[in-house]
Amino acid sequence: MIHIDDFEAYCFDLDGTIYVGKQLLPGVKETINRLKTHHKKILFITNAPTHTREDCQQLLCSLGIATELEEVITASSLSAVYFLEHSPDAFIYIVGEQAIAQEFSHYPLNVTEDPLQATHVLVGLDRAFTYDKLNLAMSAVRNGAKLVVTNPDPACPVPGGYIADTLAIAKAIEVAAGQHIDQVIGKPSAYYINKVQEKLNIPKDKCLIIGDRLETDILMGKNNDIRTCLVLTGASSQTDIERTKIKPDYMIENLGELFTDTE
Repeated sequence: MIHIDDFEAYCFDLDGTIYVGKQLLPGVKETINRLKTHHKKILFITNAPTHTREDCQQLLCSLGIATELEEVITASSLSAVYFLEHSPDAFIYIVGEQAIAQEFSHYPLNVTEDPLQATHVLVGLDRAFTYDKLNLAMSAVRNGAKLVVTNPDPACPVPGGYIADTLAIAKAIEVAAGQHIDQVIGKPSAYYINKVQEKLNIPKDKCLIIGDRLETDILMGKNNDIRTCLVLTGASSQTDIERTKIKPDYMIENLGELFTDTE
């Protein structure tokens, strides 16, 4: 398997990898503490659009994982950065929860509540999504707005099972509007991994991505020549590897099995 000095940086997904709900998963605390003792770079990279970076940092700290804000990347925060870099004059109609609006409030971006003024519709998970919200977003896209998605996850692991995630909502808008999704910000997008690499500033072969979902965490690594480790505590199972043809470099039952030695 892996020796701790095989890599300089370790990038961990959150939901299904570090925790489920507010419950820490087996082996997490010991593994993170060991990496910190060895002065390894750590990033927590999540697609969850319902939490700000501050939310994630506070949850990790409350679970006993001491974390700096700069160690957290979320799909919501990167969505704001994406618009700042690529469409700073856009008028953005948001379908999603408060975390997205909070992240956008840190930047000089135009968020609109008028779907017919929108040049872009940004879709994240919205657990209060309604038929009226679907029609408003559809109207914006039919009026010419581009459809942008925070993350491509169809479902998200929660205690006791799963809930529908962002892609389920985005696909409903896409079908109703008759227009394809224009851009996806979250994993496994090239934009997301480029931001990860900018922050780490190390060679690709010195980075390991650890996550529970083949189609996002593992595929992002495979697409960019970065080694990956699938942890079987969340969305993907061992049988999904054959179905998806996405093969991780390593596979473990939980984070307590990440390293071969037990020093």
